[in-house]
This record gives sequence, structure tokens and C-alpha cells, in this order.
Amino acid sequence: MATQFLTQSGYEKLQEELEHLRTQKREEIAKRLHDAQEEGGDLIENAEYEAAKNEQAFVEGKIKELEILLATARVVPDTHEAAVDNVQIGTIVTIEEEGCPPESYTIVGAAEADPAGGRVSNESALGKALLNHKKGEVVQVDAPAGPYSVKIKAIK
Repeated sequence: MATQFLTQSGYEKLQEELEHLRTQKREEIAKRLHDAQEEGGDLIENAEYEAAKNEQAFVEGKIKELEILLATARVVPDTHEAAVDNVQIGTIVTIEEEGCPPESYTIVGAAEADPAGGRVSNESALGKALLNHKKGEVVQVDAPAGPYSVKIKAIK
């Protein structure tokens, strides 16, 4: 299994999600199951009971997944809080593709990736290409849709 990287803030966010699932979500599902059982009748044919059981299985799976991730992940500091001279996990990098306006992304581990939210995985084509490069360098990105180049304008 490949090492999963998490920024400190991403680690804390996943811990909060895990705590929410363990407490509030489990409690909600338990109440739904109890209410469905109280309705009586054949539980096999009770749609609400079946839906609650399916949600319970999903939530328990997500809890297990988060427990394993948090126990085995390598936590890296949010480096945008310190001066850095090359792109690393946790840095915010501003890039510019020729003919396009500059865009900024935070480089994160795959578990935290949210490209629409400006968080690019270190395992993505763009993330891999940017890692360990410095401000001012032009980097070739080997994307599935075809290669392109970006210039690193700033690193925080």
C-alpha cells in the first residue's frame, strides 16, 4: 500500500469527520433502526429498516477507512506557513499556462484532493510534475488529455 500523505489541516479535518461519524451519525442511524423496528411488521419487507441498515454499513465502512488512513498516513506540515523554495506537499503554488490567467493550488495527498476547491493531489499529473520544482521553472505536465507546460509563478 502506497504511503498516504496528509497536511496537518487535512489530518485534523478527517479526524473531525471520523468523530462526527462515530458519534452523531451512528446515533442517527441507531434511532432510525429503532424507529423502523418499532413500526412492527416483517423487517425484511420494511423499506426504512433496509435503508437504515444500508446506511449503517456504509458509515461503518467509512469509519474503518478513516481509522486506517489516520493511523497510517504521513502527516506533513502546512508549509505555506513557512518559507519554502520548492513545491512540496502542503505548499500553495501559483502556475500559469501560456495564454491563461494564473491559477493557485495547494499540493495535498490523494485523500485530501479537491481540484475544484484548489487542492491538487501529489499523485495527479499536475501534482507529480510540480513537486520539487522552483519558482520561475517551466514544468512539463504529462496529462491524460495530452502534455502541456506551466510556469511556476509563486510558491508559499
